[in-house]
Amino acid sequence: MPRRRLVAAACIAATTVTVTACGSSSVSGRSTIDKADSKAAPKVIHAIGAENEYADVMKQIGGKYVSVQAIMSNPNTDPHTYEAGTRDAAAVGQATLVVQNGLGYDSFMNKLEAGAPNPNRKVIDVSQALGLSKNTRNPHLWYKPETMTKIAQLVADALSAQDPKQKAYFEANLKKFQDSLRTWHQEVTNLKREYPHAGVAVTEPVADYLLQAAGLDIKTPWAYEAAVMNDTDPAPQLVQQEDNLLKQRRVKVLVYNQQVVDPATKALLGLAKQNHIPVAGVYETMPAHHDYQSWMEAEVTALKRALQKGQSTERID
Repeated sequence: MPRRRLVAAACIAATTVTVTACGSSSVSGRSTIDKADSKAAPKVIHAIGAENEYADVMKQIGGKYVSVQAIMSNPNTDPHTYEAGTRDAAAVGQATLVVQNGLGYDSFMNKLEAGAPNPNRKVIDVSQALGLSKNTRNPHLWYKPETMTKIAQLVADALSAQDPKQKAYFEANLKKFQDSLRTWHQEVTNLKREYPHAGVAVTEPVADYLLQAAGLDIKTPWAYEAAVMNDTDPAPQLVQQEDNLLKQRRVKVLVYNQQVVDPATKALLGLAKQNHIPVAGVYETMPAHHDYQSWMEAEVTALKRALQKGQSTERID
């Protein structure tokens, strides 16, 4: 997504074993690293997640047998204009497992892989794994409840193929991960039951898959969402339609990407406040101090709070 707009996010941590985007942070809270077992030097599989949410899941499955690096973890960076450095190329060249989103969201990965060929490298394209068309218009696939269930299985299979001796270890971690998704999935189901077809306005389609899974009615015209996502100006009639959703109180909540705020988004936030419509800020990149599961749970909690109590939620800490 173009990122020439004003960035309003706090520091987002990179999901790497010891490296962060800006400041210090640890790997995901549910990491399966066994710190006690340091006597032996196990075989380590080098893995790359194009985005830090995928890197986090890879770390949870691979535990002490993987070294994971996230290429994209900073919301200041535009994936479409990302310029790979020599360090990125070296990391990808060494990696034997890569997970990337696809749908043009991280097309820079294709260039990195082509420039650093490795016959032993397994690449998992999330969009292809989900069987999605290249014309799928919303690339924010990590917000689909079924995505990480599928990807985690593929990661476990790939790791087991590369290190068969640890297959039981990877499968045990996979089960822990799949079980840990139940809380989030149940919360989505509860939201769908409690607020069926509740109207929401959005600034761009970052969390649309989650909103749809929860049975919420996205009333913002897709053309408006797409324009904002692609950093172009929505047509005046689309702006008027979006404004009217708030002025006429036709929605119960405004959902916006709190990492990136431009003047148009600020205007919408002002309209929401004037018309007593709560706002819920969502993240496009996994925030610091979260793993994938806790991040998704926090997003649902924020939505529910906005719908239930009319409370605006603009940060996830």
